[in-house]
Amino acid sequence: MAECDIFPKEEFHDRCDRLQAALAARDLDALLLTSPADVFYTTGFLTRFWESPTRPWFVVVPRRGEPVAVIPAIGRDLMARNWLSDIRTWDAPDPVDDGVSLLAATLCDLVPESGRIGLPMGPETSLRMPLADHARVAAAIGRRSFTDATDCVQRVREIKSGREIELIREICTIAGDAFDRVPGIVSAGQTQRAVFAAFQIALLEAGADWVSYVAGGAGPGGYGDVISPATDRRLGDGDILMLDTGAVRNGYFCDFDRNFAIGRPDPAIVRAHAALHAATDAALATMRPGLLARDVHRLLCDHLNDEGMTPLGGRLGHGLGTVLTEWPSLSDKDETPLRDGMVLTLEPGVEISPGRILVHEENLVLRADGPELLSPRAPAELPVIAS
Repeated sequence: MAECDIFPKEEFHDRCDRLQAALAARDLDALLLTSPADVFYTTGFLTRFWESPTRPWFVVVPRRGEPVAVIPAIGRDLMARNWLSDIRTWDAPDPVDDGVSLLAATLCDLVPESGRIGLPMGPETSLRMPLADHARVAAAIGRRSFTDATDCVQRVREIKSGREIELIREICTIAGDAFDRVPGIVSAGQTQRAVFAAFQIALLEAGADWVSYVAGGAGPGGYGDVISPATDRRLGDGDILMLDTGAVRNGYFCDFDRNFAIGRPDPAIVRAHAALHAATDAALATMRPGLLARDVHRLLCDHLNDEGMTPLGGRLGHGLGTVLTEWPSLSDKDETPLRDGMVLTLEPGVEISPGRILVHEENLVLRADGPELLSPRAPAELPVIAS
């Protein structure tokens, strides 16, 4: 039996033990996983082939024993390099029976009659198989039934192991190196498209395996949003440039941004940048296990209000790991308890003027005695690129 190059076999045993304990606590007999992150988390199966939506992939975690992979035959060799020994395949795509009968048979093998099969159904989950095929599986497994197991998966995955934390720290360091190169590869007159391309090249040269996400904004007095793709607009004197990346190394993401002034920044931008930096410092000094996600949101908003700023609506941070954004959301409605070992982002933002915002983001792991930064800390003063 092979081992995943990224994790030792013991890491997967621990993950499955914790998932199985969650199943037992909920009186569930198995867990069906279909998403790229969940499959990677339980098996070590890491591939960019998920970009193709043609084939479904399944992992069944029984209440006792090792998981079983039910996958297209094209993935057998890669899956076999990891730790699982029970790999069941079919020739996909099959327009008549694309894994339906094989998955149903596997569930019948592993789950007692009238047993309950957990399936993530809640927020931040998705079923990566045709809905009609899921209905066919449900009809083929007799008295066995599917039930929501979102909490079983989320409560386990949100606590990162030491190895996971080091992998996230590694990609944060890589992204930090790329951000350090920005003043040397960006100049006034460049198009945003050229800037984004140069930044992605810098990330890859620094050691990222791939760059799943690059977004940002640029404009005088701030930018309008933080999710825009590149355009052919050219950077000009007085612009504020923000770059945000979700680069990947060994299957784990970073997610933080940096702001740069093109030429001398407006005083309002300087004040906003200082307020965001100070609000982040306040959160880093105050966060502890036991707080709720909404408590951190309130802390950030209160500090920004005290600085005379207008905090942005929505969440001001989130979880991070094998997905660019994981639970919880640091919003005013999220009551998820923060726990030792969570990896989170702090992402406060302010409105500078109507339609103009500034956002700042860092990545951290929460320890028993407080946060530990994983991303290199942004400079307290807004970096300036000569125009």
